[in-house]
Amino acid sequence: MSSLSGKTIFITGASRGIGREIALRAARDGANIAIAAKSSVANPKLPGTIHSVAAEVEAAGGRALALKCDIREEDEVNASVAAVVDTFGGIDILINNASAIWLRGTLDTPMKRFDLMQQVNSRGSFLCAQACLPYLQQAANPHILTLAPPPSLDVKWWAPHTGYTLAKMGMSFVTLGLAGEFGPKGIAVNALWPRTIIATDALNLIPGIPMDRCRKPSIVADAAHAVLVRPAQGFYGRFLIDEEVLGEAGVTDFSEYAVDASKQPLPDLFLD
Repeated sequence: MSSLSGKTIFITGASRGIGREIALRAARDGANIAIAAKSSVANPKLPGTIHSVAAEVEAAGGRALALKCDIREEDEVNASVAAVVDTFGGIDILINNASAIWLRGTLDTPMKRFDLMQQVNSRGSFLCAQACLPYLQQAANPHILTLAPPPSLDVKWWAPHTGYTLAKMGMSFVTLGLAGEFGPKGIAVNALWPRTIIATDALNLIPGIPMDRCRKPSIVADAAHAVLVRPAQGFYGRFLIDEEVLGEAGVTDFSEYAVDASKQPLPDLFLD
């Protein structure tokens, strides 16, 4: 399979950034895209809403369903999944992309921020998987792909921002557990992470990161596409890196993904 044509994809956090790019890449194949995010009204500081991305998806050749959904809320997630199934007849793929970030030390992390990260990142990924799995189990080539790093207990990733690392690695461990539980049943449960920092709005929360030393979100979207067209059977529990996935697909020149091809891109968090 080389196309996602006709596949129904539930993407969290799809109103901007990497989630939006994954949606648009799949839309070019003619996929059905459920755009699940909180952003239903335009914000001048954060461009993109579920409605603007839905319009872009349809312009790109896909079918779209805009869903205002806070993945911390069980009722909202279940209602969104039900709406997707009612509209498109099922769910083939779940992309756990939504994530909250706060790169501060323990004494500079308010508990409200700590709780938000745990609720969105690990709990939200688990909840969305739980809601989608009954339909994924009926799909022809089901995938769960989570934007999470390879799990690591190296203290250098934990000491600077324990709250965020716990939340992000929580997504990795949810992936590991779901892979062990559902991978042998034919569902491809894997994670994907960028080799370099990606130019998204999240960078506004990380002072001092030069945008010209980042890559565009399209590299993650192309890697996600390459993962999602693979046969699901026997393909699970992998912590994939975008460069490596694209390299296996024959890509050797990554300069098209650079914000500035003359600058060396910065490595992302959690990768040596």
